[in-house]
Amino acid sequence: MVDRKLDENISQFCAVTGASARDARKFLEAHKRVDVAIDAYYNDPNAFSTPTKQKARDTGPPSTGKLSTLFDKYKDPDSKEITVDGTIRLCEDLAVNPEDVVLLAIAYELKSPRVGEWTKQGWTEGWKNLGMKTTLVQLRDQLGREPDYFQKVYNHTFEFARSDGQRSLGIETAQAFWGLLLPHGLHGGALARVDTDGDVRMDNKSDGWKEEYTTWWFDFLNEKGGKGVSKDTWVMFLDFIRSIDCKFTEYDTEVLTGISTLLI
Repeated sequence: MVDRKLDENISQFCAVTGASARDARKFLEAHKRVDVAIDAYYNDPNAFSTPTKQKARDTGPPSTGKLSTLFDKYKDPDSKEITVDGTIRLCEDLAVNPEDVVLLAIAYELKSPRVGEWTKQGWTEGWKNLGMKTTLVQLRDQLGREPDYFQKVYNHTFEFARSDGQRSLGIETAQAFWGLLLPHGLHGGALARVDTDGDVRMDNKSDGWKEEYTTWWFDFLNEKGGKGVSKDTWVMFLDFIRSIDCKFTEYDTEVLTGISTLLI
């Protein structure tokens, strides 16, 4: 059973990194967990090579064949896609909590259409783009630090979280995903206050939105008793929290009015 698990981890390591099975085994034996081993490989691909035998590593993307094999490992046997059960197994193999915000970035990169759904095309193209370019740690950092990337993931999350056939998000669903995304963006700087030109404000009021304001926003939604959050509200809310100062003296009144009227 242990050998079988190691073989599965080696296959996964090779598919994501493009490394050889021999190197995969060395990194996995040293670091035990797949995600930690992958990070270690990216930090120093030659860690287990002797100085006289070090060679430049292949930094190209993992092959389509390897990614297809990995996809089939998690795919629902009765479907063409990876579904909830496969997603849970993937998270277990990567030692990632299914509620970790980094999965929203992965969902964006792999073009996941819905929670717990992964298509083969999105999986293959997404991991090819990510393969040797980034790790989960780096992706999580990018999401928290880069405003443009945060916005892309944020906008995709609305479609990702929306139930099939529904035009809006339920209030509880919207709050759950805001609860994942907003603290991460606030801590990393992706949600730093910006001026009308999109530049980060450097004056004394530039600290902008605070985490307790998110709680106030949730209280407002619950008191209003709306049935859902539309896509326009979802998008405009991000603009609002990036433009307001911590004392609520400066904000785009049109955005605020739009948010309050677009709630379903």
